[in-house]
Amino acid sequence: MTQRVDLATVMDRLAIDDLVTGYAVAVDDADWTAYRALFAPDGRADYRGSGGIEGPAAEVAEWLAGTMRLFPVRQHLIVNRRIRIEDVDGAPGDTATVRADYVNPMRFESGEDFVCGGRYRFAVRRVDRDWRLRSVVVEEKWRRM
Repeated sequence: MTQRVDLATVMDRLAIDDLVTGYAVAVDDADWTAYRALFAPDGRADYRGSGGIEGPAAEVAEWLAGTMRLFPVRQHLIVNRRIRIEDVDGAPGDTATVRADYVNPMRFESGEDFVCGGRYRFAVRRVDRDWRLRSVVVEEKWRRM
């Protein structure tokens, strides 16, 4: 039984890591359909820590679509991912948290560079068989132009 639990935990960790990577790629590629699909039906995002808004994922996606037009070049680097999967009697549960640092270089249409960094807090849960974002919270720690 232990090997099955260990394998399930590894598979969950890989799926959660892929979810976080999918988040970065969706934002960088301005794929707002993919962005919305990453969230659980009641998923929310909170960008107030970087000067943005908080709300349901669909509303935040609309805000991001407008805001990210200011930055035709952008790249999220999400690193130092710390994944904590809920433990249910020694087996992986259906919720997890991820704390990860980010560096986000971007370029304005004018050609001026803008770089910021900070920390993401992701709450994830299993929806059917897939991991989805329950919440995303951005905590910007610094920025440079």
